[in-house]
Amino acid sequence: MFEKIFYEKDIENHPKTQFLLNKFSQTPNMAINRVDDIFGRVKKPYLQKRTNLNLFIGSKRGQLVKETPSAYGLSGEPHYYFIHSYNCLYECDYCYLQGYFHSPDLVFFINHEDILNEMENVVKTNREKGNKTIWFHAGEYSDSLALSHLTKELPQYFDFFKKNPEAKLELRTKSANIRELKELSPLKNVIASFSLSPKDKIKDHDLKTPPLKARIKAIETLKNLGHPIALHFDPIIYGPSFKEDYKELLKSLMETINPEDIEYISFGVVRFTKEVYHQVKKNYPDSKIHHQEFIKSFDGKVRYMKPQRLWMLQTIKDLCLNQGFKEEQLYLCMEAEDSE
Repeated sequence: MFEKIFYEKDIENHPKTQFLLNKFSQTPNMAINRVDDIFGRVKKPYLQKRTNLNLFIGSKRGQLVKETPSAYGLSGEPHYYFIHSYNCLYECDYCYLQGYFHSPDLVFFINHEDILNEMENVVKTNREKGNKTIWFHAGEYSDSLALSHLTKELPQYFDFFKKNPEAKLELRTKSANIRELKELSPLKNVIASFSLSPKDKIKDHDLKTPPLKARIKAIETLKNLGHPIALHFDPIIYGPSFKEDYKELLKSLMETINPEDIEYISFGVVRFTKEVYHQVKKNYPDSKIHHQEFIKSFDGKVRYMKPQRLWMLQTIKDLCLNQGFKEEQLYLCMEAEDSE
C-alpha cells in the first residue's frame, strides 16, 4: 500500500504509531524530526499517488480547530473544522487537493488529544456566548471514513461528543468503509454525511471511489443501526441528462430510506480555484469537465455561469421536495445568494 512510512521521533511510542508500524511491518520506515521537513518540500506529481505513495505519521501543530468559510453548513450556527489528516486515496478528477499540497502522500496526525482539547475550548467559548449548537466538521483535507480502520480515532471523538451533546460532528465521506462506525453506539450528534452523485458521474469523475450502489448500501446499514445520516450533492456536474440522472439517484435512495431518515441535504455546484483548475487540466486532460464552459465567479473561483448554476440547484431542490423532503432539510453549500 505504501512505498515508505515516515514517523516523527517524539511519537514513535504512541499507540497509534505502533499500530501502524506493526500493521505495515513489511514497509520500510524512517524516523524524522518533523513531517514538514520532508512532506511537500519538493513538489511531487499528484498522480504519483498511483505508484509511489508514502505515509507520514506526525503531530498537528498550530491552530487545530478553525472556523469554516461562510455558506459551509447550516446557517445561523457556528461551524468549525479540524484537521486530522492530509490527502486521500481516491482520485476525484475535480479534487481541490490537487492544487493545495505539493505532495499527494498521506499524512496521519495522531495527536487527537490535542485536537479534542482545542475543541473543548471552542465549545466552552460558544457556551459562554449562548450558542446552543456548535458544529465540527471532519473531512476538509481527507475523507473522514475511507481510512478510519487505520487511523482508529473515531472512538475518541464519540466519547467527546457523548459528553458534549450541544456539539455536533459531521463526518464527510465518499467511502463505504463503515466498519469502525458499526462498532460504535450511535449518537444523535454524530452524523455520517455521504457525498453522492449520479452513478455515471461517479464513474466518470469520482475515480477509485465506491460506486453509488455501495454508498447507498452503507447509508442503509448505518441508518438501520441508528446512526444519523446526511447527504451532500456536491459537486454537482452538468450533463445532457442532468435532471433524469438526479431523478434516478433519488429514486435509488428512496428504495432504502425515507426523507425523515435524513438530517439534511446540501447542494454545491462544481467549483475550482484557478490553480486547481490548471491542475485538473494537467492531471486529467480527458475529463469531460473540460467540455464545459466556466467563468471566474464571485469569490475568484471557477464556476458555471450564474443562470446555469441557479437552474441546476433549483432543479435538484425541486426533485428533493417532490420526493417528500422538507425545505428546512435543504441548503446551499459554498454558494452566495447574491453571487455572480
